[in-house]
Amino acid sequence: MSTLEQIKEKIWEEEVTTKNNEIIVYNDDVNTFDHVIETLVRVCGHTSIQAQQCSLIVHFNGKCTVKTGEYEKLKVQCTGLLEAGLSAEII
Repeated sequence: MSTLEQIKEKIWEEEVTTKNNEIIVYNDDVNTFDHVIETLVRVCGHTSIQAQQCSLIVHFNGKCTVKTGEYEKLKVQCTGLLEAGLSAEII
């Protein structure tokens, strides 16, 4: 196997093993828009505009992907969302 083929194989293996997960936030009848926006800014590092857009998507579609990445990195953020009273999960 040539060096180029080895490099391609290694990149392919890394792509397969690094799966991006998503934090999904679900709509509820408890949390206000302001609370959801403030929480997304504080916990997920969203800008105010991003958080506002996500909160509207959650409201009208019932759910929204608010963050993507590796599971271990998302776990802390999802815990923060849950502790703030939002309905969220990692998929």
